Amino acid sequence: MSAWAFIRFYTILVYTFMFAPIAVVLVLAFNNSQFGGFPIDGLSLRWFHALFENEAIMRAFRTSFILGLMTALVATTIGILAALALVRYQFRGKDWVTTFLISPVLVPETVLAVGLLIFLRWLHMPRSFTLLLLGHSIIALPFVVLVVQARLVGIRREYEEAARSLGASPVQTFFSVTFPLLLPAIFAGALFAFTISFDNITATIFWRPSGMETVPTQIFGMLRHSVSPEINALGFVMICITVGVPLLAGGLARYFSRRKI
Repeated sequence: MSAWAFIRFYTILVYTFMFAPIAVVLVLAFNNSQFGGFPIDGLSLRWFHALFENEAIMRAFRTSFILGLMTALVATTIGILAALALVRYQFRGKDWVTTFLISPVLVPETVLAVGLLIFLRWLHMPRSFTLLLLGHSIIALPFVVLVVQARLVGIRREYEEAARSLGASPVQTFFSVTFPLLLPAIFAGALFAFTISFDNITATIFWRPSGMETVPTQIFGMLRHSVSPEINALGFVMICITVGVPLLAGGLARYFSRRKI
């Protein structure tokens, strides 16, 4: 066996080992039997029906959905302003600001979660939904900045200067010229922020208030007691959301980044 053939075989083996458990969850979500295992007794949607009748899970879905939308709104708003400042203006300490904005990607999530929690405890601030929103926005912000910044670099300043020369104010120029051209990247960044918030569990465990559950923490709590078929159905839904939304966002960002303005 040649070296390249061995590398290809090893790569296939690694990917099979990584994605086989996900494939098992996807299949068992439709298993008619109450006990997960192979061979399956038949295909059924009963566990999805039971899933949507579970009030605790539905409450966790609502919490995750609202938290994800608010995180996307906060992170996208700040990310647009930060990207504009970094690309369109020169100021002292620009490199430090860039490093500060990207640092949540470089710092391990557990370290970031514990650090923010200790800092807020020092300020005598209890864990709350606001803290959870703040933490998720910090984690999602670098992805929004990078996506919007990459798009903004490709927008020629002549369009903005032409609008200014015709009498438009900076605010009018932004909303009439810059914002429409940035809209695909903004949408992609917002989708990334939503997915990061919706799927987060490590930091959420530290920041969530007592009694509040998101979908990942709800799954974690259910797994501590037993592995019920509802977990497989819930895992199927989570996989569809956390894989589908980033693929959509990545596709949009990649498509529009190739367009020349």
